Amino acid sequence: METLLRYRGRPVTASEIQQIRELIAAHPGESRRRLSQRLCEAWGWRQANGALRDMVARGLMLALSRAGHIELPAVKWRPPNPLTVRARPGSIEVAHTPISGKLRELGELVFRQVRRTSEERCFNGLLESHHYLGYSQPVGEQLKFMVYAGQRPVALFAWSSAARHLSPRDRYLGWHPQVRQRNIHFLAYNTRFLVLPWVAVPHLASHLLSRMTRMLCAEWQKVYGHPVYFAETFVDTTRHRGTCYRAANWVMLGRTQGRGKNDLAHRPNRTLKDVLGFPLVADFRERLLSA
Repeated sequence: METLLRYRGRPVTASEIQQIRELIAAHPGESRRRLSQRLCEAWGWRQANGALRDMVARGLMLALSRAGHIELPAVKWRPPNPLTVRARPGSIEVAHTPISGKLRELGELVFRQVRRTSEERCFNGLLESHHYLGYSQPVGEQLKFMVYAGQRPVALFAWSSAARHLSPRDRYLGWHPQVRQRNIHFLAYNTRFLVLPWVAVPHLASHLLSRMTRMLCAEWQKVYGHPVYFAETFVDTTRHRGTCYRAANWVMLGRTQGRGKNDLAHRPNRTLKDVLGFPLVADFRERLLSA
């Protein structure tokens, strides 16, 4: 079957393009969004959690339109770009009374996954106010955890989809580009970890990291319908040494090149960072290298 276009590594054949033309003709007046949903339903394009992959379908249809293979209906409404109009999280009022002492004196520490809950606003506001990088909207799959000692939050974890290309990690795992493309969704990226500044409890950070990584695989499965087998993070060594990660047995994978994912000049333009990784299951490499 003749391939007329490749989209995100997937070949698109002439017969599939004809199916899309017929779908558009059969539903005149429908929006591009609704047409992309219909395409997902027709082709069975769903995420592991059952949600339609309509953004992928919409991107495919737009690529076909730009290549002259199909004619899409005119755009009916263009939503504002959330990257330019998204308001920064507001400050959150919580008790700043110092928490100190020994780890065992904190009592039970409770982890709550707060994304899409009433507590998410508090999570975002605390990160914005107290993390040196502030809050940034994660991309792709994402989870947010608040850790409580009694009724008081003591720490925050933010996780998201892993970077598609990361040389130190890819060398460590030893996977080929095709395997990486197929299995990258089994990796999680720790974008933020914050112990709130009024909490001074020795060994708390490494203790929380250890507990977080033990539960992460199952938590991802609950929300997205698939597990994660390996975690990664970056440490800016101009600010931190990554002591709590190393104490929790994270592995040094290498160092970034300081160019960022959108580099065009092939020259360092930002701080070099250590890349650390942590296996979430014992047979992580076999699972990630499987076909």
